[in-house]
Amino acid sequence: MKNLTIIERCESAGLRMTEQRRVVAQVLQDSKDHPDVEELYARSSKVDPGISLATVYRSVKLFGEAGILDRLEFGDGRSRYEDAEREHHDHLIDINTGKVIEFVDPDIEALQEKIANKLGYKLRGHKLELYGVPKK
Repeated sequence: MKNLTIIERCESAGLRMTEQRRVVAQVLQDSKDHPDVEELYARSSKVDPGISLATVYRSVKLFGEAGILDRLEFGDGRSRYEDAEREHHDHLIDINTGKVIEFVDPDIEALQEKIANKLGYKLRGHKLELYGVPKK
């Protein structure tokens, strides 16, 4: 089964999809990074110059409440967003620049499972955020 787009998942969840919400959803779908609301607004207003910052805020709040978006906090005071159904990955955040690097490491995944098992748990999910600076 193919993965549904953000717009398709919004419609399946019964959300009323105005044209401006569709623009925000499409911009999110096309994002390869972790944009904050201001960046989403800048990208969305290139598609629809009539879109407001308030509309973008309301849209991401609605999509988040419906479980379609994940809100991420990387310690810089800005909420960032990504598709909740993206493939699992962890984040390394450069604390100098704010750059976010996505990665998957099988050793880390195995260790998390091992720790949960040792403590008598079955892991259902996790979020891993590493913060660092370049070695130079």
